[in-house]
Amino acid sequence: MPLSLIAACTAFQGDRRITSGPLVEVALAVKAQGGADTAALVFDDATGAVVDLDLRGSDAEIISRLAARFPPVPSTEPVAADRSAAEGSDAGTRGRGRPKLGVVAREVTLLPRQWEWLASQPGGASQALRRLVDTARRSDGDESARRMRREAAYRFLSAMAGNLPGFEEASRALFAGDLERFTREMAKWPADVRTHAQKLAGFATDE
Repeated sequence: MPLSLIAACTAFQGDRRITSGPLVEVALAVKAQGGADTAALVFDDATGAVVDLDLRGSDAEIISRLAARFPPVPSTEPVAADRSAAEGSDAGTRGRGRPKLGVVAREVTLLPRQWEWLASQPGGASQALRRLVDTARRSDGDESARRMRREAAYRFLSAMAGNLPGFEEASRALFAGDLERFTREMAKWPADVRTHAQKLAGFATDE
């Protein structure tokens, strides 16, 4: 998912965590520490990837560049994406009592026979897709979320601890979901690196 100005990020200077918070606030905090001269790394907490920032100029200039580069948070206003639901209704009019669904419009590409099947379902294509996604999420048992958290922790550790002793063993423990071994292999690493890796992996909630 694309970053936004309020995406959760964390900045490190060497092996010390500088700050965590929304991207725009983290960027300005790094700037206050000396900008590019701090040799700081900013990480996207959702993916563990390094965020490359241009911290030249004033705070206003930095914010302007960030706003131009990163999209705003998607609107939570409902979008009429259901063909069948639109039939018999005035365009742009919400029926009485219809709740705000907070849906976001995205392009979906399907074969004609798949569109035909979706259109034949109760509530039309959009509602059928939502039901299918919810069913898949329940069947998944949060495994996808766990995998994404571990991958985020691995990206972070690859950047911060790739040359530290025990990195390979810690990585294996991470993907095995073995908290005890993961913690043991990182025992001699810098405290901020250990703590943030555990948080990204979902093994800890507080830094």
